[in-house]
Amino acid sequence: MSVPGPSSPDGALPRPPYCLEAGEPTPGLSDTSPDEGLIEDLTIEDKAVEQLAEGLLSHYLPDLQRSKQALQELTQNQVVLLDTLEQEISKFKECHSMLDINALFAEAKHYHAKLVNIRKEMLMLHEKTSKLKKRALKLQQKRQKEELEREQQREKEFEREKQLTARPAKRT
Repeated sequence: MSVPGPSSPDGALPRPPYCLEAGEPTPGLSDTSPDEGLIEDLTIEDKAVEQLAEGLLSHYLPDLQRSKQALQELTQNQVVLLDTLEQEISKFKECHSMLDINALFAEAKHYHAKLVNIRKEMLMLHEKTSKLKKRALKLQQKRQKEELEREQQREKEFEREKQLTARPAKRT
């Protein structure tokens, strides 16, 4: 990159127009405003600015493009990782729900066993009550029969006593 400009007769590099020689007053550092005269003292050629910008871009642009590519790859990798993480989370939730389902089945099995035991007890109690009812019916029938026999015995005794009691003779 070379900056075109007038060359000096002794072969030394030409001095940019905005450089100061020793003893020259510094523009902008006078008693006046700091910006006064600054624009007039700086005359930059458009071609030089363009070449400097191109040089700067050519120096930093490849690194910036590589960085951009690396950031894009990282972003894609992050998306893949997020998707994988979501899948793993859903698998974990599914496993957790399976544990809950297993616990529910174990609980259902426990309560089913309880119901079976209660049913057996109810059948056993039903059999016992049936036997007790039959026994009570037999006892009731036996008592009624005994009472009937006692009543008949009393009547016989009453008849016998009635027959044994003296009756007055009939006069004819």
